[in-house]
Amino acid sequence: MHYFPVSVDLRGRKCLVAGAGAVGLRKIQRLLEASPREILVVEPQPDPSLEALTRENDTLRLVRRCFRSEDLKDCFLVIASTGDNRVNQEISRLCGEKNILCNIVDEPELCSFILPALFRRGQLSFAVSTGGASPALARVVKERLGDCFGPEYADWTRLLGGFRSLILELGLEEKANKAIFRSLCQEDILQALRREDREDLTRLLRERLPRQLHSEIGTVLDELF
Repeated sequence: MHYFPVSVDLRGRKCLVAGAGAVGLRKIQRLLEASPREILVVEPQPDPSLEALTRENDTLRLVRRCFRSEDLKDCFLVIASTGDNRVNQEISRLCGEKNILCNIVDEPELCSFILPALFRRGQLSFAVSTGGASPALARVVKERLGDCFGPEYADWTRLLGGFRSLILELGLEEKANKAIFRSLCQEDILQALRREDREDLTRLLRERLPRQLHSEIGTVLDELF
């Protein structure tokens, strides 16, 4: 099956996690990173680590019981890992009727979306998916990404993000903007970041940024070093 890859903004949305064992807890932690309005967790026997996580996060609301259909009210996205196939099937059916995005852990045929393995370096994210064919392979590829993309890629992303709005505010032609952005994505910029060589990085930025932005270089670099 071919899935349509997409990143979803969960801010202001309500999510439901039904069943919060070890797998469900990992999904909750991943949801928390997306800052939804609320994560309703339905689990009859919550682990102490889940209870601690609930105390630390106002976003989480823990209900100590099994899933009920009314739990789906106002939900935008649902993840189910109850361990009970009958309950999981019912959740999938109800979500389909209500057009709610639904992921049933380890049962792709019951899902309207699947969660790829995710590797992050700061704001830079890599989503690895095998279309449900082999989550184990997706995890292996995710681990190998760590060997190819070190922490300097997080700094590179922050650097580019720091200058992007400043460049666009200059009102240059699209062709000129593209040329600047490409020049900031060259290997020598990455190597300077890897060495944490602020002096060389400053020189490279002064060569590639419009003169109007030279005064901003120190401010952006202060956020990195």
